[in-house]
Parts: sequence; C-alpha cells; structure tokens
Amino acid sequence: MTGDQAAAEAMRQIDPDVVPAYPITPQTEIVMTFAQFVKTEMIPVESEHSAMSACVGASAAGARVMTATSANGLALMWEILYIASGLRLPIVMPLVNRALSAPINIHCDHSDGMGARDSGWIQMYCETAQEVYESMFLAVKIAEDNDILLPVMVCQDGFITSHATEAIDTIPDDEVKKYIGEYTPLYPLLDIKNPVTYGPLDLTDYYFEHKRQESEGMKKAYEKIPKICADFSKFIGSWHGLVESYRMEDAERAILVLSSTAGTTKAVVDELREKGEKVGMIRPKFFRPFPAVEIAEACKKIKTLAILDRAEGFSNQGGPLFAETRAALYTYGRILPVKNYIFGLGGRDITTVDIGKVYEDLKSPEKGDTVTYLGVRE
Repeated sequence: MTGDQAAAEAMRQIDPDVVPAYPITPQTEIVMTFAQFVKTEMIPVESEHSAMSACVGASAAGARVMTATSANGLALMWEILYIASGLRLPIVMPLVNRALSAPINIHCDHSDGMGARDSGWIQMYCETAQEVYESMFLAVKIAEDNDILLPVMVCQDGFITSHATEAIDTIPDDEVKKYIGEYTPLYPLLDIKNPVTYGPLDLTDYYFEHKRQESEGMKKAYEKIPKICADFSKFIGSWHGLVESYRMEDAERAILVLSSTAGTTKAVVDELREKGEKVGMIRPKFFRPFPAVEIAEACKKIKTLAILDRAEGFSNQGGPLFAETRAALYTYGRILPVKNYIFGLGGRDITTVDIGKVYEDLKSPEKGDTVTYLGVRE
C-alpha cells in the first residue's frame, strides 16, 4: 500500500460514523480510497473550513468522526481547529504534510503541521506507511481517552510516504474492532436526558479556566501515551513510545529529525558505524505533546546534536523543532553544542550525502552558523 492507502485501510477498519471531507493533493487518495468501501456517513463539503465544521458538529452530537487534509486545506480549517480542541472533541485527522503557498507547491514540507502546533491538537509524525497504519489506531485510543479528549493529527510526508508503495502488515478486522471498541461519548449533544451546551459565549468569567483544562488534557496525554503505546505493543508486537532512539547507546554525535527523513538518516548512521564513527539518531514520534524529558534523556551521552527542521519558523532563531528541543535540553540540564539545519522545503530532496555532511559538521560544532540551510542554492 501507499501511505495514503494505509491510512484509508485503517479508517475502514476503525469504521467511523461520519467522515466530512474535501479533496486536496496529496491527501485526496485517503478519502478516495476510503469511499470505495464506505458504509459511513460521508459528507462531501464545499471547503476544508466546512469539513472541520461538520466534524465538530458530528463529534459534539456523539459520533466517532474522522477527516483528512493537507497544506492549504489545513490552513483553511484554521479557525475550526481551535474550536475542535477547545470543545474537547476526539476527532482523528490524517494530515499529509505539504508546503504552504506561496509560491504554489504541492510537495512535502512540515510548514502546515508546524503552523498548527499551538492549536491544541495532538500531533504524531510517521516515518513509514506501516507506522501511518498503526498510528491511526493509536490516535483513536488517545483521542477518546476520557482523561485526554483532544483531537489528533496523524502526519505523513506528502508523496514521499503518501504515494510510495511498501509492504504493510495489516491486522485482522475482528482484532481491530476488539482493540478499538465501541465509542461512548462523554457528553453527547443529542442526549436529551442530560442536556449540555456546546459553543457558548465565554468571556472573562470562564475562558481562562477552560483553556487551562485543555492544557491539562495535553498533560494527561503526555502521561498516558506511554501506557497506551505499551498496551498497543501487546496487540501489535512492538511499538515505540514518544521518541525513537536509533543506535544511541554510545553515540557522541546525533541527528534529531521527524518523519520519513529518519529512514535516510538511519542508513547514514549504519554506514558511518561500519567506519567506526559513534553516531546515532533521535526521532520524536509525537510533536504534541512535546516529549522534552525523553529527548533530554536520549541526549545524555552525546557531545553534539543537529536538529533537522522541514519548516522555517521565520523567527531568525531556527525552525520550530530546533527551538523546542533546545529549550528542553536547557531545562533538563543538557548543555551541549546544538546546530539547526533547515532542509527539504517544497519537497527538495535530502540525500545521504547531505546527512553525511551534517555528521561531519558535528565534529567541529563551533564552526559555521547555528542555523544552516541544507541543500539550498546560495
């Protein structure tokens, strides 16, 4: 399957009640594939803003709800993203990461997901189509946990993962159904015996408290995700928690990176290890909640670290992954040379040669700028 097809197959097995959707490249294949075997209420809408609005209405009513989008589609949902999380609605949305315009570009970078990083959604970033498939089940269990009740994005790299074919180990339908279970909404709008209000005007009297409760939901997610992942490991065989560490046991130099580029980095690590170089890789599988403690722990033995961002934060201080990682290292007492490489914007390829250069640069971290643009024409 492709990554998009893997997400669609997981959706088929999860069997959501309602899926409002609008097509956008490179996400379209997810809903297109899902629609071929649908018994769900599919709602074709006129825009992504409407898609997420319909998700909010259906989820508040008590339905298990999913949708999917990319890039400018996510940007058009912007207003409603905050409403979905603020109302504590457990919507699950595959996000196929794609560059935001302008100029118009349909290829991969993480500017869409990173732009939504403060919207109150949990974010998972997947390396492979297999991980996309598995993460969809985890996303449902995380979102619907009554201590969490936050929407979840399951992110994969546009075209690189979404349209590349790989072998997928699937789980039998009956086992998925048993694992996922029936959805029992906590406060359904249509339970007329227990009336509730959704979306009231919330001024200075209670808005702050509601945002604090939402923050507590994200804290609960951070606390409970490792246990949810451990339970999933019993079901699937094995599954990493918040962070994957690759050959970090005695590493002196490491790269930290999200999504599909981790696979390329692992190949370079293996090659350099054969030459006797002590290098490793760290991959956060979740960006929200941000796994600060786990990253700091993974870095406890290394001497230098490079953080690769597939998004530009336009802060003149590096990309978003760099900023949060550097803050985490400082907070937990891991003071070491850290360099940021912005790469792959608009789908620009990153090669094993590029990654090898980063590991070489880490031998002399005092040289060059703190923030470097990798693979760009000067």
